[in-house]
Amino acid sequence: MTIKLYCFGESGNAYKAALALELSGLEWEPVFVDFFGGETRTPEFRELNPMGEVPVLIDGDVTLTQSGVMQDYVASKSGKLGGRSAAERREILRWQFWDNHKMSSTAGLTRFLMNFLPEDKRPQEVIAFNQARLKSAYQVLENELSDRDWLVGDQLTIADISCCGYLYYPEPFGFDRAEWPTIDAWLTRISETPGWKHPYDLMPGSPADRA
Repeated sequence: MTIKLYCFGESGNAYKAALALELSGLEWEPVFVDFFGGETRTPEFRELNPMGEVPVLIDGDVTLTQSGVMQDYVASKSGKLGGRSAAERREILRWQFWDNHKMSSTAGLTRFLMNFLPEDKRPQEVIAFNQARLKSAYQVLENELSDRDWLVGDQLTIADISCCGYLYYPEPFGFDRAEWPTIDAWLTRISETPGWKHPYDLMPGSPADRA
C-alpha cells in the first residue's frame, strides 16, 4: 500500500518527512495541501489532523502527525536511517528534540516572517531576535560536525534529515552556507546521497506557483 504524505513544498517540516520517505525506499506519494489558501484551517482538514498542521502521513489504518514521529515510523518500517543500536536511537532522538526546539521552529517562523508576510507587516525586531537565536544553533551544529560526517554514528540518519530540513530552502531567513563551512560540507554530503531531492522538487507547491 502506498503511503500518502499530506504536504506542500514550502513546509520544512513536511520536507523532513518527505525526504525520509524518499531515502527509505518505501513507496509513497505526496498529497498537496493548499496551506496559503487556508486548507489546514478547514473542518475537513481538522478531521484529518486536529492540530491543523502539515505534514500528515497515512499508511493504511495508521495516521501520524508531527514530522519526528513520521521519521521514526519510516525508519522502523524500512529498517533504514534509524541508527544501528539503542544508544544511537537515543542520540537520534536527542538531536531531533534539539532541532525542533532550537532550530527548525525558529527557522520556520523567521523564514515565514521574512518571506511570506507582506513587507509592511514584517516585525524587524522579532526577526533580528530570532536570527540571533539561530546563529547560536548553527554554531552548535558547526561544532558538532567539525570532526564527523554525520550527527549520529557513521551513516546518514533521521537526525541529519531533521536538522537539515530548513537549510536547503533558498528564501532568506538568516542562514548563509558560505558562513558555515562544516555545515556546508555536511549539506553537500546529504544532497549527494542517492535519491536526495530539493524540497521544491520532492513536494508540490512553491513560491513560484503563487507568483
